[in-house]
Amino acid sequence: MTLCRLFLRAWSQCAILCVVFALFGVAARAQGQDRAPVYFPSDIQYGAQIFASQCTACHGENGDLIPGVNFRAGQFKRVISDNDLRLTITTGVPGTAMQPFNFGASELTGIVSYLRNMSSFDTRNLMRGNKERGQKLFEGEGKCATCHAVNGKGPRVAPDLGDIGTIRTADLVHRTLLDPEGAMLPVSRYVHAVTRDGKVINGRRMNEDTYTVQLIDEQERMLSLTKADLREYSIVKTTSMPSYKDKFSAQELADLEAYLLSLKGVK
Repeated sequence: MTLCRLFLRAWSQCAILCVVFALFGVAARAQGQDRAPVYFPSDIQYGAQIFASQCTACHGENGDLIPGVNFRAGQFKRVISDNDLRLTITTGVPGTAMQPFNFGASELTGIVSYLRNMSSFDTRNLMRGNKERGQKLFEGEGKCATCHAVNGKGPRVAPDLGDIGTIRTADLVHRTLLDPEGAMLPVSRYVHAVTRDGKVINGRRMNEDTYTVQLIDEQERMLSLTKADLREYSIVKTTSMPSYKDKFSAQELADLEAYLLSLKGVK
């Protein structure tokens, strides 16, 4: 009987602790714990430019013109988490002047990053990129257009960058320009194959399954290879893309990034 009572008491205490922890978790979420663990400088800077062009007319440069809202002080209406911010930006607030914005994922990442760091980010030192100058660098000194196409216009040796501003954040674009090998995504890696008769094939992987791989080789030919017919097959861990860390100045990098982030695909 005593053992039963001890068991029931222990079970009751455990149940109480579970309820307490559950309520604590709800409270933590209610206090805005759903935020990015890190906001990257390039995303914050990109968001600052978007805010300056899209939001200051109503919110002001300091984000404090709307009663009850002060972005620089971290004061929001209806917003606790980053997801709340994204939802408010993309759906707007009915009955107010806050209309929905059709921002892509990279733009949302930027504007949320800036709003969360507005109190500590000094816009006076903001280096604004010029996309027209960036396009000239892309097509000229940077030699990006010798490998990359934009919306189908150009070579197919490297991925088409026509929608890079939609599918990549400002931080990833920045890191790729500085350290292309370190920032390369697995899906973008090239392949090396050797057929049974010794023919070497290098190319950009387009599709792969258990038995075959489709790629574009160095002569821009689309090939489909059967893995059982290959003597060697491996994923290439290096890249021919150069680093622009020491090639371009900070302003030139900002210009090139501005151009790449402006590429949103064919509308």
